[in-house]
Amino acid sequence: MDSDCYKLCEKLIPDTYVQQGQQAKHVHQNKIRHLLEQKKLPEEGWSDLTIEILLQEFSVMDSNNFPGNCGVGEREARVFSPLVLKRHYNFGHGIGRSGEITAIQPKAAGSSLIMKLTNSLALDLIKLSGVSSVKSCFVVPMATGMSMVLSMLTFRQSRPNAKYVIWPRIDQKSCIKSIITAGLTPVVIENTLEGDELRTDVQAVRDKVTELGASNILCIFTTTSCFAPRAPDRLEEIGQICKVNDIPHLINNAYGLQCTKCTHLIQQAARTGRVDVFVQSTDKNFMVPVGGSIIAGLDVKLLEQISKTYPGRASMSPTMDLFITLLSMGSQGYKALVKQRKEMYSYLHTSLSKCAAKHGQKLLNINHNHISMAMTLMVEGTSATDIGSKLFTRCVSGTRVIAPTGKISDINGQKFSNFGAHSDAYPCSYLTAAAGIGMTKEDVDTFISRLDKVLSKCKLVPYNSVGKSVTDGREDQPSSKDDNSDKDMQGSNES
Repeated sequence: MDSDCYKLCEKLIPDTYVQQGQQAKHVHQNKIRHLLEQKKLPEEGWSDLTIEILLQEFSVMDSNNFPGNCGVGEREARVFSPLVLKRHYNFGHGIGRSGEITAIQPKAAGSSLIMKLTNSLALDLIKLSGVSSVKSCFVVPMATGMSMVLSMLTFRQSRPNAKYVIWPRIDQKSCIKSIITAGLTPVVIENTLEGDELRTDVQAVRDKVTELGASNILCIFTTTSCFAPRAPDRLEEIGQICKVNDIPHLINNAYGLQCTKCTHLIQQAARTGRVDVFVQSTDKNFMVPVGGSIIAGLDVKLLEQISKTYPGRASMSPTMDLFITLLSMGSQGYKALVKQRKEMYSYLHTSLSKCAAKHGQKLLNINHNHISMAMTLMVEGTSATDIGSKLFTRCVSGTRVIAPTGKISDINGQKFSNFGAHSDAYPCSYLTAAAGIGMTKEDVDTFISRLDKVLSKCKLVPYNSVGKSVTDGREDQPSSKDDNSDKDMQGSNES
């Protein structure tokens, strides 16, 4: 209501009551005004009421909600089901236009405002997370795999003769499929085993650049967040190789925003070398439904080019989910969640180490991965993957049991031995667990309790009885420094 409406209200009820209501509304309006002025995350999260007021204000700006609107086009945001319309807060136009996903829609001013604000909030949060060099980003209604396809197709516009993508091996199907879907040739760089960790073979990357020729390489495709025992790629060294040889650097940062170590690696690579694009999932970092990702980078023109490569308009659902969630969290809320995740990593690390020791096993020393961890599974007379199945039937999700058997997997024509282990021949079977954002102490305690019961019924071979071919006997303490993608690992209980 405007001021005239409030004056009319005073003729119906006492003016003091009306003024109190007007003052209350001003609180909401001031928050909205500040958001539009600053285009940054609010420090404190908003109430649901404030968010709904904003959504209602924006929705009446879309043409499908205009009183008396007469739509005669082929796409007029007509929605048959009132339930669906309610679910989407009366928004139906989506985002972008046929030529660019970040373009403004004349018929959808409210939807366009949400799109622009969400991209601004996401940029603010990426900087807050530790990548201060980032210059631009936008939300797309695709998960990380397809967003990496879009990025590689954009690289191809300026490097039409380049067909190779150098890719340090990370056994997540979306990564290898993204390269093949883009019509490119993956060049797999096997990892090196350093202690218990699988790490980037930087020299092999250098040698492959020399062998193929820099002009024939579309990009080097690295990863930050991954399942143990793989560690994040050595981004700084790879960034320097990209800078020296003028090769684009694409980073799969699927769930790395929640981990300060991952964002630090990206920032260092950008500072000392080259980073073109890094892609992160909205669901893995912000606890929203699956379906969206954020494409970010250090070159505004490159990000504009990527947005123009996306054909047609796009669903607004992932953008709206993120917009509502970021306003609800606020910067303080997100910082608190990141802090809690670190604490849960340490708690899970300690708890899993004790459980492993109780059953004669060993928590592997994976000091460079600050999200995922792994314990050995020396099983007698049965496959270690049976343990993953038993955990799944006990409602434990997210663990992965890897039992290297030498099996050859064909991923879109690309052959891998022991796919899921990030290596042709990791020396032992193991179980992984991860401390993702939103995990609670209760989650850890329940997992350890159920794992303990499952292991108690298995015939486990004491780790020390088979020597120390995997670990070197160092103490398993989480590093003082501060790191999943899709669920396609061998032996996964989510397969």
